[in-house]
Amino acid sequence: MGFDPWDAAFVADPYPAYRELREQGRALWWEATGQWLVPHYADVSALLRDRRLGRTYLHRFSHEEFGREAPPPEHEPFHVLNGNGLLDLEDPAHARVRRLVSKAFTPRTVEQLAPAVERLARELVGRLLADGGGDLLTVVAEPLPVAVIAELLGVPEADRALLRPWSADICGMFELRPDEATARRAVRASVEFSAYLRELIAERRKEPGEDLISGLIAAHDEEGRLSEQEMISTCVLLLNAGHEATVNTTVNGWWTLFRHPEQRASLDSEKLSTAVDELMRYDTPLQMFERWVLDDIEVGGTVIPRGAEVALLFGSANRDPARFENPDALDLVRADNPHLSFGAGIHYCLGAPLARRELTASFGALLADGVPPLKLVREPRWRDGYVIRGLDELLVEF
Repeated sequence: MGFDPWDAAFVADPYPAYRELREQGRALWWEATGQWLVPHYADVSALLRDRRLGRTYLHRFSHEEFGREAPPPEHEPFHVLNGNGLLDLEDPAHARVRRLVSKAFTPRTVEQLAPAVERLARELVGRLLADGGGDLLTVVAEPLPVAVIAELLGVPEADRALLRPWSADICGMFELRPDEATARRAVRASVEFSAYLRELIAERRKEPGEDLISGLIAAHDEEGRLSEQEMISTCVLLLNAGHEATVNTTVNGWWTLFRHPEQRASLDSEKLSTAVDELMRYDTPLQMFERWVLDDIEVGGTVIPRGAEVALLFGSANRDPARFENPDALDLVRADNPHLSFGAGIHYCLGAPLARRELTASFGALLADGVPPLKLVREPRWRDGYVIRGLDELLVEF
């Protein structure tokens, strides 16, 4: 089986195909999307830090100068929203926005959320336990990070059900070759989510609180403050990036544990921190991260010219035997584990400490004393989509 992100069998287990890619070379042209695939850890890690690549090229070139077509005008709401967030900004704008966001989203902010994260995780597991089981995805994995981000942003409880559908529709655009129906859903969600946040920001300007939105409004330095669009894009990114990886690591991680009963039996609260990172390495929630080549680069003797796009294969890099000993084995106490699931360089995930806190809380609540062991009801199906890779459901019982 070769590299085929639209094939269900590949999505279910892409790792044999990654092994083949690593054996074939360090930069491989892939005609289907006109990208260069980069499968090796050392190259992916280096290119994430290389300023000759960028998430965007518009800080240096027009679409025409870069040899690319501009997106359709009707997609503009999505691109405005996405283009003003940390994920797609490049320096100097990225450095300015990240500095200001970091003033509001501090390690202390994450620590202050810790009791709420633990409480929410226990409550959600309690509901699953009361029902004798259910879909781990919809009962525990999804509600926890959405509730935490909503708490962080100060979104009223009555409005929180809006967040996950908006996020899912927007994230559809990060898949390979999204169709027009996907684009329409993303545009609609971008418009609705932006309008909602604009109202929330207006309220916080009048009556500041202890939430992150109030902190973003107050954040400033000698270069000024965040624009309203930058605040909106930051909040949307925190929801999208801040829960997709956590949701998929939870359900993919439990599916991994069900297939490794000896490792699962050895898992306790003391091993949770290394276990969470190993589960993220072993079955990576974000399989691919794309970058534009702003100036010619060379990878393994192959020159990749300016204007090309590279696909950095996180899932492959995290299983590279050149970096990880026995990479296809699950080792929940793996100490040397510099996985790339949170990225690297200037785009390293700002929310990584919060994601780890949520994951240790949810796994810890499900493994707590007095909670019977989980049992798989039936083998799960994988959701359509490869870049953000996760299960459609995970039915369990106690």
